[in-house]
Amino acid sequence: MSYDFNIIEARWQKYWAEKSTFKAENNSDKPKYYVLDMFPYPSGAGLHVGHPLGYIASDIYARYKRHKGFNVLHPQGYDSFGLPAEQYAIQTGQHPAITTKENIARYREQLDKIGFSFDWSREVKTSDPNFYKWTQWIFIELFNSWYDKDADKARAIDDLETVFISEGNAKVNAVCDENITPFTAGDWNNFSSKEKQEVLLKYRLTYLAETEVNWCPQLGTVLANDEIVNGVSERGGYPVIRKKMTQWSMRISAYAERLLQGLETIDWTDSLKESQRNWIGKSVGASVMFTIKQHDEVIEVFTTRPDTIFGATFMTLAPEHELVAKITTLEQKADVEAYIEATAKRSERERMADVKTISGVFTGAYAEHPFTKEPVPVWIGDYVLAGYGTGAVMAVPCGDQRDYDFAKHFNIPITNIFEGVDISEEAFADKEKTIIGNSDFLNGLNYKKATKTAIYELEKLGQGQGKTNYRLRDAVFSRQRYWGEPFPVYYVDGMPQMIDVAHLPLALPEVEKYLPTETGEPPLGRADVWAWDAEKNEVVYNDLINHTSVFPLELNTMPGWAGSSWYPFRYMDAGNDSEFASAEAMQYWENVDLYIGGNEHATGHLLYSRFWTKFLKDRAYLTVDEPFKKLINQGMILGTSAIVYRISGSNTYVSKGLKDQYETEELRVDVSLINNSDELNVDALRKWQPQFNDADFELEDGKYIVGREVEKMSKRWFNVVNPDGICEQYGADSLRLYEMFLGPLEQAKPWNTAGITGVHSFLKKLWKLYHDGETFGVTDTEPTKDDLKTLHKTIKKVEEDIENFSFNTSVSTFMIAVNELTAQKCTSRAILESLIVLISPYAPHIAEELWYKLGHKESISTAAFPVFEEKHLVESTKQYPISFNGKMRFTMELSLDLSKDEIEEAVMAHEKTQEQLAGREPKKIIVVPGKIVNVVG
Repeated sequence: MSYDFNIIEARWQKYWAEKSTFKAENNSDKPKYYVLDMFPYPSGAGLHVGHPLGYIASDIYARYKRHKGFNVLHPQGYDSFGLPAEQYAIQTGQHPAITTKENIARYREQLDKIGFSFDWSREVKTSDPNFYKWTQWIFIELFNSWYDKDADKARAIDDLETVFISEGNAKVNAVCDENITPFTAGDWNNFSSKEKQEVLLKYRLTYLAETEVNWCPQLGTVLANDEIVNGVSERGGYPVIRKKMTQWSMRISAYAERLLQGLETIDWTDSLKESQRNWIGKSVGASVMFTIKQHDEVIEVFTTRPDTIFGATFMTLAPEHELVAKITTLEQKADVEAYIEATAKRSERERMADVKTISGVFTGAYAEHPFTKEPVPVWIGDYVLAGYGTGAVMAVPCGDQRDYDFAKHFNIPITNIFEGVDISEEAFADKEKTIIGNSDFLNGLNYKKATKTAIYELEKLGQGQGKTNYRLRDAVFSRQRYWGEPFPVYYVDGMPQMIDVAHLPLALPEVEKYLPTETGEPPLGRADVWAWDAEKNEVVYNDLINHTSVFPLELNTMPGWAGSSWYPFRYMDAGNDSEFASAEAMQYWENVDLYIGGNEHATGHLLYSRFWTKFLKDRAYLTVDEPFKKLINQGMILGTSAIVYRISGSNTYVSKGLKDQYETEELRVDVSLINNSDELNVDALRKWQPQFNDADFELEDGKYIVGREVEKMSKRWFNVVNPDGICEQYGADSLRLYEMFLGPLEQAKPWNTAGITGVHSFLKKLWKLYHDGETFGVTDTEPTKDDLKTLHKTIKKVEEDIENFSFNTSVSTFMIAVNELTAQKCTSRAILESLIVLISPYAPHIAEELWYKLGHKESISTAAFPVFEEKHLVESTKQYPISFNGKMRFTMELSLDLSKDEIEEAVMAHEKTQEQLAGREPKKIIVVPGKIVNVVG
């Protein structure tokens, strides 16, 4: 009976769908286990073979946990808002919802063909109003909260208002805007309604503020740092500039310390934790105030080394710093403005990464040194960022490489605060890093003591204080896009008002185009029906706006990370219409036990989701403050690109072996045009792209051989391999096994379609093990000792591998087991039933088919995982090497229960011993039980 994988896989995929085999229950006597993948963005190109790697790994683990008796939640959904669908809509006019629906259908079809054990009854889509209703609700909860430093948690804004009413804000210790004016209870009670709202907005966890953002004019939207590559937009490659805009922001900075401390409680890799630590960037030091000569303004700087203050010979402000325009002299104005304009074209990430370029402009202004009262020139430089710290640094050239380079480049004096230490350019890199000031009160102290002394003296002068700073900045939450969650916000007298949750979701309106308006408003500015009737609680036509009962709605939408920051909790109770998830469901599932996804989200999605989880815990909506207990970053499956060689300046292409004879240019072509011998189908290439229609090809032995290069699998390199074709030709089980077999889960590894034939042959051999020709060959015969040994060493190894996520070595173990059982001619049900349960998480379709043939009516997913028994691996005999005068001559298999005398007796009785002795009596017989026998003659 042949292994017809196409029929088998279609049958069991249909069975799983009809029977809801993998549906999880929210209440169960079984222990729970929640396995989750980072959900995909459904692009039009669909999945390539690199995408399922993490899904296959999580599916193996989810299936394994079911076998081990757990109630497993293993859901899937789609991160379905985003720029790609919007850009397609701009280009074609097709509504993003239509594009997204089509792409989701394509993804679902591909995912089902690979045989994942997803609970599709809990499917979520972030672009579904029934989902983003609750994203809007969380935004409202953030708006209605403030961060109490004393309680170290978020609290309701109503609590803050109560304090203001009774005692003003003098004793309030909150994370808030810096420009807070003190007021009494009497002041508060005399404020107008608008004045009160303005004050509260400075305390809310989500707030409106003028912020420096990454603005992409061609896309007409703000971009996050991770959406920018080498100074241009990741989507489209368009220039990005820095621009000030009024945006919604979130006070993630309030949670900086808790986000740091929480890393100690979760099972993540050290490298991932370190990425978050660096991003949060905790620094302990001092805030120092420098007065500006001839101005009333003060420049505040943060430094981790206040003990180096006597080495500060200049100051550098970020070009965007609010004081630059105020303090720049008339003589320097033109140069400063030109520099600011040039800097606006560079992203923050680009500026941070550029450590070689030295640029800056003198403002013409001078600050006053707090201690020496000497003038300190104030410069601007793009290596200082407005959003990090105070946007200003006190430059100490003798203690910081970048400051030193800047000073040398612009010929700024360098004060030597090292006593007798060479600070020449040659010696700079080797100098002592501990910097001791040369004043009376700093001289001779170690730097920690010197730091404390410096802070003490600054506080005495009223020009500084000790401070802990974080690199983590508040997250900009507005996007000038159409295809995103609408803010549940309307404006009364310019102040934001929240739509009541009872009237959510606030759904996206229809627009004629998906571009910003001609006057620069976001795409929602094109909507005709986008005003809020506060009396009827509904969206109405814009021309009804009267600012008494009908008001304008927010025109920005939320960023892509909004829905992804809380979606794991929606899976717990996805059909709930009255709350984002019930308390019972959340109490049962708690959080994600295993999360698998790419490491590109280390400082974006993962940080934001931790922030939202901690906030929801503060407000008693969750019982946990970390979303993911264990996190694994799967490695990348790399593609093998195909390269053709064009002679420079011509339309002639030479085969790989001829390329060194010419000056050539490399072009990548579609890998589907190449066979397993790296031979190019030239006729197919001519039809593939017009540029090859009239091309000439120089061949080797009548063939065009391409070059090959392993690199990221991408449409850009034409090296994408579609899983549909693999499943059709070899089967989903072959694909699953091969992706695991390629190498360790967390490492990058190249794809080679030719290699899949090995695991496909293994599955055919597995199938054959259960069949005797055309009949099913499993019997009720007792297993042999060797059968049991093979089975139990396989159980032991596979269980260890799965628990350690070493899936590649499990596949090797299966191959060895099948080879051994085939050689042993094993047909025993006791062995082969357990074997197929072991293989089931990896190759579920063939396992279900064989399980059914074994007479079972329920899915194999309900079967218990085989139990390892050590006794079957304990050897009862030993193959002894028999030596004569130290030289091994033959071996004997003897029972391990024999005594020394019995071993000696058996050896002496052996005919080969008699041949070696040739009638002589041995002088001595050395017996080491379980090891060796040596006859000394």
